[in-house]
Amino acid sequence: MSDHRTHSNHDHVHGDGCGHTAVKHAGHVDYAHDGHLHHAHDGHVDECSVSVDAKNPARCTPSHSCAGHAQGHAHGPSCGHAAIPHGDHVDYLVTDHLHHPHGSHCDDHGPM
Repeated sequence: MSDHRTHSNHDHVHGDGCGHTAVKHAGHVDYAHDGHLHHAHDGHVDECSVSVDAKNPARCTPSHSCAGHAQGHAHGPSCGHAAIPHGDHVDYLVTDHLHHPHGSHCDDHGPM
């Protein structure tokens, strides 16, 4: 019996050079793949997410300024940044930290 979500029918093998963004969290490395974080182990692939905690809070930071993209950049499925599940929402990895689109600004949800 499993106590975590798994991704079934996943033929792609993640690892160095696989083409997906590596994300280290919770003591292991996952790979950002189509809006999911995948962690292969024990013959299957786990569906992971970054926990909301003191390091990666889910707070509003309207004064956050980032040089990782142009002002007015809109995050979404084809924006060029890896989508990272974070708690109950999706953030985008920009210059080693999580951005959460929120109204007319991006919130800083912490470093990766």
